[in-house]
Formats: sequence, structure tokens, C-alpha cells
Amino acid sequence: MLKYPGFNPIAIQLGPIHLFGRVLGPIAVHWYGIMYLVGFAAGWGLARFRASRPGSTWKPVDVDDFVFFAMLGVILGGRIGYVLFYGLPFWKGDPWYPLKIWEGGMSFHGGLIGVALAVSLFAIRRGRPVADVLDFAAPLPGVGLFAGRIGNFINGELWGKPTTLPWGFDVNGVVRHASQLYEAGLEGIVLFTVLWLYTAKPRPRLAPSGLFLVIYGISRFLVEFVRVPDPQLGYLAGGWLTMGQVLSLPMILLGAALIAIAYRRGVPSGNWAVAQ
Repeated sequence: MLKYPGFNPIAIQLGPIHLFGRVLGPIAVHWYGIMYLVGFAAGWGLARFRASRPGSTWKPVDVDDFVFFAMLGVILGGRIGYVLFYGLPFWKGDPWYPLKIWEGGMSFHGGLIGVALAVSLFAIRRGRPVADVLDFAAPLPGVGLFAGRIGNFINGELWGKPTTLPWGFDVNGVVRHASQLYEAGLEGIVLFTVLWLYTAKPRPRLAPSGLFLVIYGISRFLVEFVRVPDPQLGYLAGGWLTMGQVLSLPMILLGAALIAIAYRRGVPSGNWAVAQ
């Protein structure tokens, strides 16, 4: 058994600051927000590195604009998705709830939809096939997903069910699965490693996107068995089915279909000018 340290979710607190006769703050910088910045910075750096590879059809300016669109998709999609998938009970009681982002609440599945729409818009504006842009993006979120789950762990949220396993964490007298760390490993480290190595050379168009959906979907579906569901929703059926699993199952099926279609058609990726 491990003892949960009980981290302070606030990394830096500034103020109050006296400016022009007004008092501002105190201003709190949370670790979770820092993790988002780490994720965006890592995605930008990795995309730049991949664009610099011989044979890549991407240029640095393409990457900069692409990351900007992706950031908007993550933030807007993540918040809207959480409100629609998990926060409707809160919204019914407070019409301003969707705007209260300081209270927390981001959905990966909503962020994924948001990113897909945002980078699709980027692709159309740049005259690139949408599938190629999605494939280019496929290996990039892994570091951000890892950082985000570490942020959940620091915040002491999204704990798993009680367990007797030796790696469980004592949280307020109850030993629980550290489901945040399980997700950090599977959705972060494993997903990034597999996708980064897989996309290191040309693959059939849509295959990287399909592989991303399969790996993330399976990882999330499995971890949900030991993760405590959101209290406002609980289990949706059978005493075990969660909203996370309901949203992940279509990802697995769609991802498998995309991989099959990609290899059956064998259309080369437009992200590479020449075969390596």
C-alpha cells in the first residue's frame, strides 16, 4: 500500500497585486493548467521535429498554424463535450455552468471531436486532405494525455475503486486504484510510443488515425472497470457500464474499420513526398 501525498493543486500563487489603485488577485496557477501547457508545447515540438524529417511535406509554418487550430479544438471541444456528456445535471441547475471553466470539467472525447473539426478546417484552408492532417496529428497527443492524467493525480481526482493490491494508494483511509496513473501509462506512454514508432515511416492513409482510436479506446475502456464513475451519472447499466466506456466503444470500432479500409485501399499518405 502506498500513501497518497496530498499534493497542493496550486503550483504558484501571486498576489494580491496592487495596480493603479486596484487590488488584483490573488492569482493561482494550478498544476493542471501547467500540464495543458506541457501537452501543447510537447505536441508543437514533436510536430516540428516530424515536419523536419527528410521527405516530409510539412513546413514549420504549417505546424505553427496547425497547433493553434488544435489548441482551440482541445479547449472548446473538451469543455463543450464535458457539459454535454457529463455535466447536464449541473447545467440544468445553473444556466451559466458551461462558462465556469474555473470549476473544472474537460472531456477527452469532446476534445477529440473538437480537434478533429478544428484540424479539418485547417486542412481545408491549406488545401490538404483531411485524412493526411489527422494522420499527422495521431502521435502528437500522447505526451499531453500523460501530463493531463498526472494533473488529475496531483489534484486528487478521478480515483479508482477500493483495492487490496500492494500498489493501491491510501486516500483518506481507503486504499484505491490510482486509475489516473493507469491512464497516464496506457493513454499516454503506450499510445505515444506505439504511434510515434508506427508513423516514423509512410503508412497507408487513415491507418495512423485508426490505430490512435483503437489504442486509446481500448485503454480507456479497460481502465473504466476500476475507475469510479462520475457521481452525477453513476453506472449507466449493469452496475459496471460507464459513460467513458459508452464513448470509447465507437472509437474502437471506427478505428478498426479505418485500419482495415486503409490497408485494403493502400492509398499512400500525402504527408510524405517520397518513400523511405
